[in-house]
Amino acid sequence: MEDEEMAMTQVHGRVKWFDPVKGFGFILSDETGSDVLLHANVLRNFGQSTVADGAEITVKVQQTQRGVQAVEVVSITPPEGAGFLMAGESNSYTAEQIAACPLEPARVKWFDKGKGFGFANVYGRSDDVFIHIEVLRMSGFADLAAGEAVCLRIVEGKRGQMAAQVLSWDAATKAAK
Repeated sequence: MEDEEMAMTQVHGRVKWFDPVKGFGFILSDETGSDVLLHANVLRNFGQSTVADGAEITVKVQQTQRGVQAVEVVSITPPEGAGFLMAGESNSYTAEQIAACPLEPARVKWFDKGKGFGFANVYGRSDDVFIHIEVLRMSGFADLAAGEAVCLRIVEGKRGQMAAQVLSWDAATKAAK
């Protein structure tokens, strides 16, 4: 390969769209205004299987014969305006209250994007934790796969425990160090 193709640079932008079924999506670069290909494997190496449309993202990229492609995800920030409003809940939680909740290691039991919700099992607990699609989106995800390892910040809702924030397992373990 040419030296030009091997050079990596870091760019920041927003996710235009990402389709986990197709296994790729595109980022609109703030620096160049052009599209950057984001492949599912690059996202998986960061510890996520999906990313929400509109999420801010910083990636290392390379110029290839097919265009600019992301080769490493540096950071993902959920879409702007991503507060954690608990729809239909009498309890309201501020971002600070949610951030003060401990991170709980969990495994996704099931999640149905079409229905807009799913459940996870927290290690050492028998109760299921409800995960709403809006909380998932505001956490920077588009979908979850059954069996996926995640970390949750959990609050008590009127029907039981519910996720107020979802983090990828890898991102949560990196933040703990």
